This record gives sequence, structure tokens and C-alpha cells, in this order.
Amino acid sequence: MMAANGHLSGRDERLFVPGTETSREFRTALSTFATGVTVVTAMGDQGPMGMTANSFTSLSLDPPLVLWSPAKSSSKHGGFTTAAHFAIHVLGEEQDGLSTSFTRGGTAFDGLAWQFNAEGAPVIPGTLARFECALHAVHDGGDHSIVIGRVLRVAQRDGAPLCFSQGAFGRFARMT
Repeated sequence: MMAANGHLSGRDERLFVPGTETSREFRTALSTFATGVTVVTAMGDQGPMGMTANSFTSLSLDPPLVLWSPAKSSSKHGGFTTAAHFAIHVLGEEQDGLSTSFTRGGTAFDGLAWQFNAEGAPVIPGTLARFECALHAVHDGGDHSIVIGRVLRVAQRDGAPLCFSQGAFGRFARMT
């Protein structure tokens, strides 16, 4: 039942319009959607580059397409939106340290075992899944770009995913 103030009665729910005054509330609301955690890698002008992202999703099975969305404010944005090939690594629950290495100020590839794939993109062995992609398209997405990759090959192992929700890492627990 809707209350006169626009709230659902009996709930501690706040209704708001996203905007500059409510940007923090908007981010908080978005953070309630639990995601997996990925590290995206590509070759840049200065060598291998990578960043942690949770904007990854599948797009199409035929053809096999995936997408992710780097922020336009990122210093790596130009490199990722123009790289002909890239890899998206889905992290396992024990790989939160790897995720942190690829955040702003992290050590990235320092001391990390990695290699080049056939197309010259840096890949990290041992992640839960890896999608090696060719750049298919880039679209505007407000303060982010939407990068679509055509999946050339996939590596996958058994394990549980690293999850992220409400600003914290966590584990997936199956319901019984």
C-alpha cells in the first residue's frame, strides 16, 4: 500500500530522483546489487594494463559477446576503448588480493605471473574464468563507455566466485 508521502507503508524505504544532490544515495542504492568481480587486461601504449571492474555482463550467446564499462574519468579509459584485444578475468573467492592489486594505486602486474595470449593481450592464469576478446564495439554510456567484446576463447576452472556488494567483498552462499 502506498503512503501519501510516496513511500511504501511499513518499510524504511526512501524514494528519490537521481541527481547531484542525491548522488551518494544513488551509489548506495546501486551497491545493493551484488556482482562478481573481474580484472580486465589489455596492452596499452606503456605496456600491459589492467583494472578491477564489476560492470561485466554477458550480452549474446550467438555471436558470443560480453561487455564491461570503464569510467571515462579513468586514466586507462582511452587504452581500453581502443585496444583491439582484451581479456576479462572472473575472480574466485580467494582472489580478493588480485582484485585490490588492480584498483587505483594497486601494484597491478608487479610480481604477478601472467603471459600474452595469441593476440598479444596480457592474461592471468588461474582465475575462475577468463574471456579473451576482440573489440566488437564501443558505445557511449554517460560517464562510462560500454565496451563490447567478441569472445574468441574461454578458460574456466571449478570454484566459487568472489562477490562484491555494498562496498565489501564476500562469498556466494547457496540457499538450501
